[in-house]
Amino acid sequence: MTSEVRRYVVVGNGVAGTTAAETIRKHDPNGRVTLITDEPYPLYNRVALPRFLRGDIDQRRVMMRDVEAHQRKGIDLRLGTRVTRVNLQERTVLLQDGQEMPFDRLLLATGGRPRRLQVPGADARGIHYFQTLDDARRLREHARGARRAVTVGGSYIAYELTEGLRSLGLEVTWLIRGPRFLHRVLDEQGGLLVDDIARRHGVNVVYGEEVARVQVRDGVVTGVETTGGRHIDCDIVACGLGLILNVEFLQDSGIEMGRGILTDARLETNVPGVFAAGDVAEFFDTFIQRHNVMGTWNNAQGHGRVAGVNMTGGDRRYTDVPHYTTTLFDSTMTAIGMTTEVDPNLESVVLCDRKAGSYRRLFFDAEDRLVGAVLIGDLTPRREIAQMITARQRVTDRQQVLERLK
Repeated sequence: MTSEVRRYVVVGNGVAGTTAAETIRKHDPNGRVTLITDEPYPLYNRVALPRFLRGDIDQRRVMMRDVEAHQRKGIDLRLGTRVTRVNLQERTVLLQDGQEMPFDRLLLATGGRPRRLQVPGADARGIHYFQTLDDARRLREHARGARRAVTVGGSYIAYELTEGLRSLGLEVTWLIRGPRFLHRVLDEQGGLLVDDIARRHGVNVVYGEEVARVQVRDGVVTGVETTGGRHIDCDIVACGLGLILNVEFLQDSGIEMGRGILTDARLETNVPGVFAAGDVAEFFDTFIQRHNVMGTWNNAQGHGRVAGVNMTGGDRRYTDVPHYTTTLFDSTMTAIGMTTEVDPNLESVVLCDRKAGSYRRLFFDAEDRLVGAVLIGDLTPRREIAQMITARQRVTDRQQVLERLK
């Protein structure tokens, strides 16, 4: 039975969870809001971690909230606290210390953790991942005394690691298992442009190979052997191999799962009063009219707002066009809307000028509507592209649109 003062429990204090907790407080000033995280810090800006790694900013500029900010808002922040189970019959979450915390409304915003390298020697000192502030701190400290690094993966995270370590002056070899960076999003021309940028900044890029074995001496990384038979000396192996979603504690809970936690467009699960947001939510995406998992900062923040409103009795749907922007050394890349990573059947048109460092790829659905784009170099057209995607108008001449946006 719901208590007179509604009890809200939010698990995960990333941007999705923290935004939701603050939105709940705004819409329900009298509710009891508890924000639980197994991290030792209040909200920090994960998007700023590459700049922190490079030494462009210090930790103060990474932090976005402090404990006092939560206290002023009346949010009970529980740092260093892990949830081990959700009991839907009792409407409680079980904490690692054995405490049971009752809830009337629950938000699951637990995000993910890096997929680990699974080869001999992968437990040695010198293997790094790049998800948390502590990950970034350890890597930055290690890089100060290192000379050579191997970065692994064809993801955004792998590029950020490559860029960061090269910017710190290390010799960097980048291993990509596929034929190019983001091979599900970029075509061959886009991959060649990214390769141009990386090599111009002194990165040795190796395609079609991955780590077969980490070479170790006295428990410390000394190099890697690749699946192609190469031996590469290094002090650091930095991995961007994707995420494993933090959902194990929900096993047998009765909450419906797919790739992530399944929700409707309101971010509510199959269990009334239980919501999910951020990376871990496999939400019904009104933009593509099917379930989707979206691991971007802006998406997570939007999820937090929508979930927070709906947990307090609202009826809002998540309708944002997703987008993600990252630096590529002296260039920039943005992905907007739906790409072939989401739907391999999308058609596209491409305009690439490798000399000028410019790339435009527009994606269209079967009804000739612009549904997404990837830009490298000049990002000026991104606002117009987002407006065209939102308008959902049919495009009769794709090449003409491409030329206009160059």
